[in-house]
Amino acid sequence: MEFLTKLLGIATAVAETTTTTGAADPAAVTTDSAAGGIVGILFSLLPLLLVFVLMYFMMIRPEKKRRKKEQDMLASLKKGDRVCTIGGIYATIESIKDDTITLSVGKGDQTMVVARWAIRSVEDVTIENETESLN
Repeated sequence: MEFLTKLLGIATAVAETTTTTGAADPAAVTTDSAAGGIVGILFSLLPLLLVFVLMYFMMIRPEKKRRKKEQDMLASLKKGDRVCTIGGIYATIESIKDDTITLSVGKGDQTMVVARWAIRSVEDVTIENETESLN
């Protein structure tokens, strides 16, 4: 309790000293404190703003680039492309409709219909001879 009393006494003494030695014009004191307040607020918000900028460049922007690249890949699919689905199935595109793709899987006449968004990647495969199997 003594500590709090001493602390309050020091704070009161500092406030009285500032009042007696302060500027003669009270309006000048409020203008200075208002200008200091705005600058103080801006400096206190600066780290928060920097965090948002860093988050944009480290998280949001790369994700947008990745999503754009994926959409371009899905839009450029064509018949005969060798693809890998999100389930890990490698197949060749037989036909493409609006949102569905018919895939040829295996050596026989096995076909499978998948959604366009289920294609993970287009594989770069070239067949050198017809007897070589892709599956």
